[in-house]
Amino acid sequence: MKDLHSILVHADDTIRTALERLNRAGWTVLLLVEADGRLVRTVTDGDLRRMLLENHDLESTLRALPVQAPHTVPRNAPADLILQSMNRCQIDQVPEIDETGRPIDLHLRRELDQPVLLSPPHLADEERTFVEQAFATNWIAPVGPNIDAFENEIAATVGMRSAAALSSGTAAIHLGLKLLGVEPGDRVFCSALTFVATVNPIRYLNAEPVFIDSEPDTWNMSPAALADALEAADRAGNLPKVVVPVGLYGQSPDMEPILELCDRYGIPVLEDAAESLGATYRGRAAGSFGRLGIYSFNGNKIITTSGGGMLVGDDEALIERARFLATQARTPAGHYEHHEVGFNYRMSNILAGIGRGQLQVLTDRVEQRRNVFERYRSGLEDLPTIRWMPEPAGHRSTRWLTAATIDLGGTDQDLPALVASLADAGIEARRIWKPMHRQPIFAKATYWPHHSGESVSDRLFETGICLPSGSGMTLEQQDRVIRRLRERLAPPSRIWRSSTLALG
Repeated sequence: MKDLHSILVHADDTIRTALERLNRAGWTVLLLVEADGRLVRTVTDGDLRRMLLENHDLESTLRALPVQAPHTVPRNAPADLILQSMNRCQIDQVPEIDETGRPIDLHLRRELDQPVLLSPPHLADEERTFVEQAFATNWIAPVGPNIDAFENEIAATVGMRSAAALSSGTAAIHLGLKLLGVEPGDRVFCSALTFVATVNPIRYLNAEPVFIDSEPDTWNMSPAALADALEAADRAGNLPKVVVPVGLYGQSPDMEPILELCDRYGIPVLEDAAESLGATYRGRAAGSFGRLGIYSFNGNKIITTSGGGMLVGDDEALIERARFLATQARTPAGHYEHHEVGFNYRMSNILAGIGRGQLQVLTDRVEQRRNVFERYRSGLEDLPTIRWMPEPAGHRSTRWLTAATIDLGGTDQDLPALVASLADAGIEARRIWKPMHRQPIFAKATYWPHHSGESVSDRLFETGICLPSGSGMTLEQQDRVIRRLRERLAPPSRIWRSSTLALG
């Protein structure tokens, strides 16, 4: 809610005072109230201009305004009904009043009409400086000082010795698998609950994905399912070449038991931390536990380069080979010499400049997203239908996306209907990732559930939702999401029924 004190005026205030208030507040409306705080009417800049045109001077008081009943909405009115009121009355702002007639909020059309996106980019102040340096020095190709600096800065941030800046997180996974020796016919164990970009590179290499379920405490790779899968693979003499655990929605997997299992069988880990840069597990950065780790800087990530990724590791020779393969595998010579197939995977110096600026505010972005989560949790804590993604001891999630499961039992709606209802109100929500073993393209792949008869990733998909979580979200936008969810999920006694709303 807004601080309304700056736009409250009284009948004995002058036109001059009212204009000064409008100018300072930067809004186009004031609220004229009685001495006891009850709303009398709204006062727009147009109302003040008309008073001056009618030969009132700047020292005339607002008592000269004509009597005009204000259009208002009651406390906790739903966003779509507020917009309906604005459209019907042809106004662009409407006060919200409490039961005594006192204003408690002011709703602006530009805020209600603006879509609330799931995770839009949030630029800071320093990106322009690095990008302008790239232009000024003509370093715009996939080579240059911003790339070198960005690699060093990311490596230092996550506590790794080396990093390679690439064109996407998908490219980083592809190179990581190749560097760890994955070849046609090999098997790769990876999280079932993930985005398809984790799995596609396995197929690029003509290898076979085997999907490992999630566990309830983190929603990430289940050590119990991994143990079952590895034991069976060992008996069959067909161990995987690599294990790829994924850190979903800003949270690290429970890496300690995963690493213990992989060490027992001598299998390297490629940690997909595309969604969890800035998270920690037992005091260490997510993405820093495997032989290699990857991050994504896609436009929706916690920091972005518009498109890009990073491969990190402590084996500097391995990362240097990644850079070689990412630049078409060109052998040093006085001409273009190639002895093996390479890729066009390097990040541009311009995008690396954006990344450097974004990296400076990573800590702030984590705090802002965690604050968004806490506001949701606080605003909906009385609804037993919502269970938030856990954050176990030893984990610190970025809450890149605020994720929850919703029990719709006893209601007349399903999860797709809830997502559609939010969309109708201009709110972008998304269901939890559809597990890879349920994707048509991987229908024949092997899947290991958390326990026999218990598939956690299937349950999360059927009941899970991601809410708008951008680090630049306003309080008003968060309130819109909370109100809409309460309309759909709260018991009838705890919401305003649309049939009883008295919209003025």
